[in-house]
Amino acid sequence: MRLLNFILFVFFAVSVDCQEYFPEPNNHNWEHRSPEQLNLNAVIIDSAIFFAQSQESTNPRNLQVAHYQSFGREPFGDGIGPHKTRGEQTGIIVKDGYIVAEWGEPNRVDMTFSVSKTFLSSTVGVAYDRGLIQDINDPVYQYMAPIYLVDMPYGDNKAAFFGEPMVLNLFEGEHNKKITWDHLLRQTSDWEGTLWGKPDWADRPDKDPTKWFNRELHEPGTRYEYNDTRVNVLALATANLWNRPLQEVLRDLIMDPIGASNTWRWMGYHNSWIILNGQKVQVPSGGGHWGGGMFINAYDQARLGLMTLHRGKWGNQQILSEEWVDMCLTPTPVKDDYGIMNWFLNTDKKRLPDAPEEAFFHLGAGTNMVYVDPIHNLIIVVRWIDRSAMNGLVKRVINAIE
Repeated sequence: MRLLNFILFVFFAVSVDCQEYFPEPNNHNWEHRSPEQLNLNAVIIDSAIFFAQSQESTNPRNLQVAHYQSFGREPFGDGIGPHKTRGEQTGIIVKDGYIVAEWGEPNRVDMTFSVSKTFLSSTVGVAYDRGLIQDINDPVYQYMAPIYLVDMPYGDNKAAFFGEPMVLNLFEGEHNKKITWDHLLRQTSDWEGTLWGKPDWADRPDKDPTKWFNRELHEPGTRYEYNDTRVNVLALATANLWNRPLQEVLRDLIMDPIGASNTWRWMGYHNSWIILNGQKVQVPSGGGHWGGGMFINAYDQARLGLMTLHRGKWGNQQILSEEWVDMCLTPTPVKDDYGIMNWFLNTDKKRLPDAPEEAFFHLGAGTNMVYVDPIHNLIIVVRWIDRSAMNGLVKRVINAIE
């Protein structure tokens, strides 16, 4: 009997120890473990941190200045959303759910640029899981109600626009009517038009200006193009689908359930306002290309990574269905290292040669990276690092494990 009791005790202890750890709300309550407690080499972890800090981005910390030195030089490239001066190079390493290292200013709320797209696509994922979208291969126009803009172009000269619709239709015309949710989510829609004053062709424009105004249209799904105007089309279409502010959808159905702080803010543009059920609502942007997007601290980024590491699960709650996560991790046919927005895949180890092929990451300018490694049960959040140093950091952390 004593032997049986001992065996049961050991079995119970091992079972408890193998349970996945998810931090409680409030990032101050996130448990820390030393590298040695999780069988990591502390010296190599320290060298990884030193490497990251030595590779801080050389772009200006004043992100408005950085904008006008880069995207702001494009046609119609003026900033229409807020920018923020960023902090120092920052990072967090999470192993088996526990924080094993952090540096810089992880509590600081900064822009995260295109990692905003992961939050955006997650609001589409929850809509799909709840049946608001029957099939992501459905044309988006079938789901759209009329959109009433706060800043309609008519002003006091309504006679000049007599006979024109006083609502916005994002998917009118033979070309745009073909666009599906999947096309928008995978950045293969080739949507044609202008939204919030930004023509589709003005984002990362062709080097040949003669092609700007009469560009060739590509069949939706046949060509990948990273394009923030079209990302903002997805944001507006998704807000219209939910019939409520996307910020509320994200807070209630994703951020609060994963215990995120109250300091994140998902911002739009000064002109991205619509009337929704009689209320003035700002549609957030899917990135910081012209300002705006998600402003967030590194701990909350790590919570996003921990949720996606566990295939949409947080504790006993399934935030995003496994079916949705499978779609996010399915390569785009015309871009095999990109899944659903903004899940970057490590197909053939092209992006991160020293990481497992099963790893993926949420990536934004800056560089902001939320690295997710199911093989090593590992999350790395790194902010304001030179993009060329991403693999070097990941390699060092993995070496500390292996």
